[in-house]
Amino acid sequence: MSGNAAQEAWVLLTELFFADKPRRAAALAELGLAPMQAGALQVLDPERPMPMSALAQGLLCDNSNVTGIVDRLEAAGLVQRRPDEHDRRVKTLVVTPKGAEVRAQVGEAMATPPPALAALPATDARVLRDLLRRALG
Repeated sequence: MSGNAAQEAWVLLTELFFADKPRRAAALAELGLAPMQAGALQVLDPERPMPMSALAQGLLCDNSNVTGIVDRLEAAGLVQRRPDEHDRRVKTLVVTPKGAEVRAQVGEAMATPPPALAALPATDARVLRDLLRRALG
């Protein structure tokens, strides 16, 4: 591959991420969730109601796309729609106790590294972790 090392690293990280997509999707399916539903649960804060428009912003999608996602989460008993305290035209989302439990399970599942990454020697994994922290910092 031509290009600089940063570009190659980015391509490799992207390849690793997409190669692991089937494993992540299977883990979410075991929880009864599609990827966007899991993403919505991760964006929602169990401690604070969130307007549906804020969820759309957090998911980087259109407000109309959030309706279907929320419909399925609500049908599963993971969130509830409620009128906003200050503007009854606005619907806020509240994570249910069951939703908070499933949200934690999603977090655990998504924190499980891909097998190829988990197989790295501990020293290499620490170096990679530290480099990624620096890049994000």
